[in-house]
Amino acid sequence: MRFYTAHIRSGAAPVLVREGFSWGALFFGPLWLAMHRVWVPAAVSLAAFVLIVVLTDGGLAAALLIALVVLTGLSGHDLRRWSLDHRGYLLSQVVVARDELEATAQLLERRPDLRGSYLLPQDAR
Repeated sequence: MRFYTAHIRSGAAPVLVREGFSWGALFFGPLWLAMHRVWVPAAVSLAAFVLIVVLTDGGLAAALLIALVVLTGLSGHDLRRWSLDHRGYLLSQVVVARDELEATAQLLERRPDLRGSYLLPQDAR
């Protein structure tokens, strides 16, 4: 089972963010962050990557790059939550489910007022 946080904003569909490590953020770093509209951390991590490559060499560069990549994987979902918070979304619920589809169904069962902005999983097929 996985934990998801549900973030809502008036006039927008709810956003579910999974808790835990992000393999996408680990492998794709700034690109993954940008795909999830986490602009400031994406720019900062890209700048850090460039600075590490330009200003260091050898073993130090490798160690710093590995640290940056692991840190991005560890904090990817938290950075998404931070970005959603700054865009006006409010943390609404914490949902425990096997996958995002089940988490969405649980959220809509708990919050029927959100059904107008989001399709039920069985209706999306």
